[in-house]
Amino acid sequence: MQAILILAHRDTEQVLRLADKLRQSFEMYIHFDTKLKLSNQEKEALKEKNIHWYQCVEVNWGGWGISAATIVLMREALKNSQITYVHILSGQDWPVADPASIYAFYENNTKLYMLCDAAKGMKKSGEPIILWQQYYFNYDKIARRTTLGKIYHRLTMAWQTLCHVNKYKKLGIDLEIYQGPNWMDLPRDAVEYLLEYFAGHENIQKLFMTGFCPDEFWVQTILYNSPYRERIVQDYHRYILWNEQHGSYPAILDESNYTDILKGDYHFMRKIDFKYSEELIRRLESKEYGI
Repeated sequence: MQAILILAHRDTEQVLRLADKLRQSFEMYIHFDTKLKLSNQEKEALKEKNIHWYQCVEVNWGGWGISAATIVLMREALKNSQITYVHILSGQDWPVADPASIYAFYENNTKLYMLCDAAKGMKKSGEPIILWQQYYFNYDKIARRTTLGKIYHRLTMAWQTLCHVNKYKKLGIDLEIYQGPNWMDLPRDAVEYLLEYFAGHENIQKLFMTGFCPDEFWVQTILYNSPYRERIVQDYHRYILWNEQHGSYPAILDESNYTDILKGDYHFMRKIDFKYSEELIRRLESKEYGI
């Protein structure tokens, strides 16, 4: 049995449609951001469809919340001893292939599918991302994408650079720091190791819980510095367009992306918004796919 773990923060109707499509093949676990209001009708629909759902973490972009919500879902899924594999999706994902075919690809599969690169030497938005965990941030309380959040970020980066702040040294971190998207596919034993390691290392908890975008670091850092490194496949089988489209970056996908999706070996795609993506989904689902 395999589990889909969905991190959702908007558009409950779309999330419910996604879960309904996948639940025929997978056990479904969803965490809804506490800022998202669920109606009684939506709660009843989740119950009727036997979908496990939780709403216990407030998720803010750039903060620890999304990682905390992921841990909630991982722990809940592992309570079922029959779960052998987990897939982490966002509420704006959609399967590119038939769910039964996706399931078959990962059945009896012991590999870890995730993108992972050394953080040292990498830059995003002109900043060395190794500093995002070396310095202290508080984006669980401060909205990073607001004007105030942007000013706070610049001042925080400048001040901590001036003061030579180094959490790695202070916390005795001896792991090489790795980063990558938090959308991945992991076998049960890797998830068990990940959670046990994190729970057993207070310094690792303090490092990532006070960092910036830790959801893109904590899993990669722990697993790439472990014996599981040899089983990691640098392919997460997801189509994501890193351009701006329909006012979103990464892009909200539409029918114009259909041909590019067909060219690749993808299992899921994101971002999806039915306002723009309905025809793309219809065309993809009108065809037969093999993996």
